[in-house]
Amino acid sequence: MRELPDLRHPALAARGRHPILAVYDGSAAGKNALAYAAGLARRSDRWLVIVRVWRFGVRQAERMERLRAELADTDLGELDIEIIPRIGDPVAELIRATAEHRADALVIGASRRLTRAPMTARVVRHAACPTVIVP
Repeated sequence: MRELPDLRHPALAARGRHPILAVYDGSAAGKNALAYAAGLARRSDRWLVIVRVWRFGVRQAERMERLRAELADTDLGELDIEIIPRIGDPVAELIRATAEHRADALVIGASRRLTRAPMTARVVRHAACPTVIVP
């Protein structure tokens, strides 16, 4: 099996901390997942990686500006944060992100876009860490 590159946050990797990954899609369920993941990261002294997956790669700079504006209103104080934009199949990208970052947990909001039964089942089965689905 091929060894995955060490893509963890450099400052925190030295301290041996693995992140909590939060899937954020802008929906109410995505906001709930982000809040839950932030609390989990605080309680477990982890850093937070926010993953945003788009199916198509157009106007990335504009999308990232909008994402940062949305996240500015979120209580993420006292956390080390990294934002990971991905383009492609959401399931494949989430599975890949958990492995690349050696995540301790993946937190997904129960929105209709992300939690259709086959998609959720594939993520839960193949993610490299426990998956939490937040209503």
